[in-house]
Amino acid sequence: MRQYSPDLTPGWKKSRPVPEVPAEPGLVVEEPGSGFCGAVIRCEAGTVTLEDRFGKHRVFPLEPRGFLLEGRVVTLVRPASGPPRPTRTASGSVAVPGARARVARAGRIYVEGRHDAELVEKVWGDDLRIEGVVVEYLEGVDDLQAIVEEFGPGPDARLGVLVDHLVPGSKESRIAEAVTSEHALVVGHPYIDVWEGVKPSSLGIQSWPRVPRGQDWKTGVCRALGWPENTGAAWQHILGRVRSYKDLEPTLLGRVEELIDFVTESGGA
Repeated sequence: MRQYSPDLTPGWKKSRPVPEVPAEPGLVVEEPGSGFCGAVIRCEAGTVTLEDRFGKHRVFPLEPRGFLLEGRVVTLVRPASGPPRPTRTASGSVAVPGARARVARAGRIYVEGRHDAELVEKVWGDDLRIEGVVVEYLEGVDDLQAIVEEFGPGPDARLGVLVDHLVPGSKESRIAEAVTSEHALVVGHPYIDVWEGVKPSSLGIQSWPRVPRGQDWKTGVCRALGWPENTGAAWQHILGRVRSYKDLEPTLLGRVEELIDFVTESGGA
């Protein structure tokens, strides 16, 4: 092995105390020698496997001072095994080990699109099952008024609806106003698509691209980021980077929490 004199040793490999960090799944680190940056997906005896934002996997040895975490040199170590400790759900709520799902309420939460439903399930699924709240997805909001009328929200069957790109003066905002009542709440986020509700930093990008009007937004995002123009695969990559509520924008978090509170508060059971 090549030996370096002290003044030629790379700064990130100099012998000085550095933190030891468990290589927990989802931890994003960089291997400075190669510049490869990715999330931990597996840690075995002596090695760690990282996945970058394109889904590429690389295996690296667990060497002392071998990685950068948020720009700081760290030593990754294999996570300790032992009895499970109290933890939290992906939404940040205290987990209840062994809790059984509650019988579903009559109330529901509707979200606009399959991707929205999958994201809500991943982050809030444990909480929703304990509360007995079912989430269903809509293909769009054009028929929302008829859907709400058919559902017939009431004191024992509250309805919450999450709408994409709900901005003042839009068609969506007029539809939302028309169906909102004491027992039906429609809220929305300002994003063109729920993809934007995921923090760019969680995906290793600076920001979400601006896509010119007239172009399909999701396809335009894939093209701008250099991803294959397969929106289904792109969404699975995005969803795979969401580990908890910390990976979502506060605006989206607030709207979903508002709907859950509305459906589950007294009178909605």
